[in-house]
Amino acid sequence: MSLLRPRTLSDRYARTAYLFLLPAILFFAAFFYLPIGNVVSTSLMTGPQADEFTGLGNYAQALADPAVRHSFLVTVAFAAAVVAGSIVLGLGLALALDQPLKGRVAFRVMLLVPYLTSVAIVGLLWRNILDPELGVLNRTLSSFGLPEQQWLNTHPLLTIAAITLWQSAGYTMVLFLAGLQGIPETYHEAARIDGADAWQRFWRITLPLLAPTTLFVSVMAVISGLQAFGQAYIITNGGPGDATDLSVFHIFNVAFRTRDFGYASAQSVLLLVVIVAFTLIQLRAGRRGEVRH
Repeated sequence: MSLLRPRTLSDRYARTAYLFLLPAILFFAAFFYLPIGNVVSTSLMTGPQADEFTGLGNYAQALADPAVRHSFLVTVAFAAAVVAGSIVLGLGLALALDQPLKGRVAFRVMLLVPYLTSVAIVGLLWRNILDPELGVLNRTLSSFGLPEQQWLNTHPLLTIAAITLWQSAGYTMVLFLAGLQGIPETYHEAARIDGADAWQRFWRITLPLLAPTTLFVSVMAVISGLQAFGQAYIITNGGPGDATDLSVFHIFNVAFRTRDFGYASAQSVLLLVVIVAFTLIQLRAGRRGEVRH
């Protein structure tokens, strides 16, 4: 009986900690690890019911499929635009709203509202705004004598990337704002005494010390960009043609329109591997350039 009792105070703390962690462990096991295991096992099967074992056949088919490669390239381009835009837009807004301006708190709240809105609502909203015939944006252009635009036909991928940036701008702004407020003001005061102007202070002090925040923003933007689905499904339906055929949207079509769940699962696993690889590369590169103070 004595073997079951904690021998030291640290053992009791450890058991108490694991007891509190148990609900989270069970949650992740039930809704994260088990579904991943199910997808991996399904990816080894084929047939309408995914009941015929095919081994790595689905993976070989996916790697050789031109449609899968095209979808992946479209997704990478979309994610690259989202990452670059998130850093530039989020940092720009944070720098502007870090100044002692009147109403800056209200502006911060307004910028956060789109982020707190679901992708479905944002997609429906912008699909109506960008409608070539009834959309308010083209009506506004016409009222000023400007030519109307086919927003979702000329540059559809950039359009949905811009909508994604509009929705996430408040979130990235808050992250960069927290990073800016964590930089000691004494660094800037010392730079001013040495004669550094605003650009030199930004380039040599602010930007290097924001490296951890920039790394976090870029990692989250890559993950969300590679997993994007609602933008293509609601706003463009993957079109025109396959111009916005993002990877998750392509996997959705394979699974629920062609009913090939094994092949769709294999593509999902490959996408997961790509996301993990991109994340690890970013983390390793970011840690090398991280500035400590």
